[in-house]
Amino acid sequence: MRRRVGWPPSWPRRTLWPTRDGWWYLGAALALGFAAINTGNNLLYLLVSMLLGLVVVSGVLSEQSIRGLRVEPLPPAELFAGRPTLFAARVRNTKRWRTSYSVTLEVLDGGHRTHVSRLEAGGERLVTWPATPGARGRQRFPAFRIVTRFPFGLFVKGGHAASGLEMLVYPAVAPISDPDRRVLEGVETSTVRRRGRGHELYNLRDYRQGDDPRLIHWRSTAKSGALIVRELEADSARDARIVLKGTGRRDAERLERGLARAASFAVHLLRAGASVELTGCGIHVPSGAGSAQRTRLLTALALFAPVAVATAPAPERRGGRTREITVELD
Repeated sequence: MRRRVGWPPSWPRRTLWPTRDGWWYLGAALALGFAAINTGNNLLYLLVSMLLGLVVVSGVLSEQSIRGLRVEPLPPAELFAGRPTLFAARVRNTKRWRTSYSVTLEVLDGGHRTHVSRLEAGGERLVTWPATPGARGRQRFPAFRIVTRFPFGLFVKGGHAASGLEMLVYPAVAPISDPDRRVLEGVETSTVRRRGRGHELYNLRDYRQGDDPRLIHWRSTAKSGALIVRELEADSARDARIVLKGTGRRDAERLERGLARAASFAVHLLRAGASVELTGCGIHVPSGAGSAQRTRLLTALALFAPVAVATAPAPERRGGRTREITVELD
C-alpha cells in the first residue's frame, strides 16, 4: 500500500491575512468583478485581471522574502523572577542568492516587534527585546514568528509560530535589608586559626629562602641575632547552613517570598566567601563555595516544589563554626 504524500512535500506552513488596505483592495476587485459580469465590459474584465494578478505577484514575492529565514533563540545566561532581562534572537537568511526584504520578528508573548528592512543572502541580524520573567521554575523562551508585508503591504504573511527553548528562572534576589543583615551577623568574615594571607599574627619562625622581606619581625630578629619572619592567620568566612522551615503548601505567596529570601542570603554569603549549605523539606544541597555552588543553590531553589510531609534531612554537624539561618516557608 502506497502512502500518499502531499504536494509539495516541503511546503511550509503559512498564515495569510489582509491588511486594512488589503481589504479595500479585495473589495474593489470584487466590486469590479460583479460589474464586469453584469455588463460584459471587456475593460472591466481587464482591470479585474490586473488586480487579481497583483495578488498572485504579492504572494510569490512575499513567499520569496520569508522563505529560508531561520530564527535562533539566544537565552540569557541567568534569569531571575521579577528582574527585567534582555532577550535576544539571531535571524539568519539561509538562501544562497536571494535577499529578503521587509521582514518582522514578532514575539507573541510580549507583543514585541522588530523590523528588518533588508537581509542579504547568507546574512544575519541580532534582535533584542526586554522582558521580565514572572515566576521561578522552568519556563519557555518566548514564542516568535517571522512575518512580512512585502511587497505591496496588502497582506500579512507569517511563518509557523516556533516555541523557544526551555529556560530556568531563579527566585528573585534582592539586596540584603537591615533586619536580614542583623540575621547574618556572625556569619560574615572571621578569623580561622591556620596559616594564610590574613592580618593577624599566627606564628614566628626562622627566615627561609623566598620569604617576603616585608614579613621580617625586626624586634625578634634583633633579640635572636637571626632573621625571624611572621606567619599570618588566614581570613575566611564561617560556614552557613540555610534551613527552609515548613512545607510551602499553605500560602503560595509566602513560599515565593521565603525562597527569594533564601536565595538572597545564599548569594550574599557566597559573594562574601562563605561556604553555604541548603537543607529543607525535600531539598538538600551539600556545603560548598564559589560560582558552581551558587548555581547549585539557585537551581535547587528554582525547582523547589511544596511537599506533603515536613521531613528534612538531618544536617551534618561540623563543630561550632557552622551557623544555621532559618527561613520560614509557611
